[in-house]
Amino acid sequence: MAKQDKAAKKAAAKARRQATRGRIKQIFEAFKMQRREDKLLLPLMLGAFLGVTVVVFLLGIIWGLHWVFLPVGLAFGLLAAVIIFGRRVQATVYRKADGQPGAAGWALDNLRGRWVLNQAVAGTAQLDTVHRLIGRPGVVLVGEGSPHRVKSLMAQEKKRVARLIGETPIYEITVGNEKDQVPLSKLQQRIMKLPRNIGPGQVDAIENRLAALASRGNSLPKGPMPQGAKMRNVQRAVRRAK
Repeated sequence: MAKQDKAAKKAAAKARRQATRGRIKQIFEAFKMQRREDKLLLPLMLGAFLGVTVVVFLLGIIWGLHWVFLPVGLAFGLLAAVIIFGRRVQATVYRKADGQPGAAGWALDNLRGRWVLNQAVAGTAQLDTVHRLIGRPGVVLVGEGSPHRVKSLMAQEKKRVARLIGETPIYEITVGNEKDQVPLSKLQQRIMKLPRNIGPGQVDAIENRLAALASRGNSLPKGPMPQGAKMRNVQRAVRRAK
């Protein structure tokens, strides 16, 4: 039994090492891709690293603890550089995804927190789509595509949903860069700012009710993946680097 436990621990440790190497490799690949397209990336990261380090070091001088503050400054400087890296990569991903069919669904699929997402619950042959999101705010319908066609799709889906969820709030968001639309890059932020109107138990109940609704329209991909699978790896790397 002792030998089996030792072997299991050894295998687990090996798996963790491999996972760590994989994450480091993904982050490095993401950095190389972003650096090729973003000439300001390296100067901004270096500037943030040095700037934060120097500021913390100078604060240490005031109290006569500059050598104690130096490691802290280096750690905070590294954190600032990583944050800038993550935000620059995210901005690039959103810029490439903007306007592509399924972009909103892809963004919704990367929402943090407990959300129930049903992509392409309604759609047209022209790739106009409505996605349905269930969470603490209630039900959120997110449309993308031609504004006049999406408006009609949203109205139909809202009517269907309202029959089953009673007084639960239903929010409508159309993704785009025109008036009264929400840019793709701000979609997640807009949704996260919605008020919490229902509890977790109500979320489950609504999910069960809406599960009976048949998904209609054309099924779209989970969202655009700019530059193929590499950009998918970039997204994972950015989340792990944060």
